[in-house]
Amino acid sequence: MVPDLKLHSDVDVLKHSPLVRGMVLALRYADENGGIGLTKSDAVNRKFVHWAAEHFEWPNYTAAELFEMHKVLNEGDMQPLWPVHDLLRYLKLLRRYKGVLVPTKKGRALVESPGAFFDLIAPVYLYQSVHDERVEARGDLLGNWDIFLNVINVEARAGCSLAYLLKTLYGWDETDRYDPAASDARFALSACVVRPLCWLGLLWEDREGLGFFDDGTFYKTPLWTASLKLETDGQATLRLV
Repeated sequence: MVPDLKLHSDVDVLKHSPLVRGMVLALRYADENGGIGLTKSDAVNRKFVHWAAEHFEWPNYTAAELFEMHKVLNEGDMQPLWPVHDLLRYLKLLRRYKGVLVPTKKGRALVESPGAFFDLIAPVYLYQSVHDERVEARGDLLGNWDIFLNVINVEARAGCSLAYLLKTLYGWDETDRYDPAASDARFALSACVVRPLCWLGLLWEDREGLGFFDDGTFYKTPLWTASLKLETDGQATLRLV
């Protein structure tokens, strides 16, 4: 069983969830611009990718950061566009029409209701999506969402790092980081648990003053407590001394 993931109290979904915000902005763009253009390979076109980079306000994927690495941007160069594009089409919020993606009636309605939008996409994205095909193929991720969410619920009460979660879940220390098994576990936890939680908006990462390879500190957002009721909620209210 996976924990129920549905809003049970008011919260500013668009403020905290990069994924919902990106999907809403994509729907609005499609509605106001006659659709989102597609390439021959069925990816969204560069015009939209550049627009998305400027407007999504996606942590670690701002236009400035992306254009430092690429002169032009294709869909494959902006990873957050993959779940935005896939979910909008899978949930039939966008449909293909004459070579472009246009909003459906359902998509237009959800744009005006971010809470209902979150309730629709959150469990599909978090629990059903393949967050990294390499990890999935190798079977590197050990655990399940009930374990991950309850552990993070407690450990992130005052903020925690990826290294701390790796130690708590699997016993790996920082001194083990060059062990291939520890490295695989770290990547799997980051790509398939922590990053999806950040993209959905349940966690946020404080990276102020850190370098590219430094570990940030992860904190729960108001969306976490507004959408999850977990067995460890009593422990999650404790404070370390």
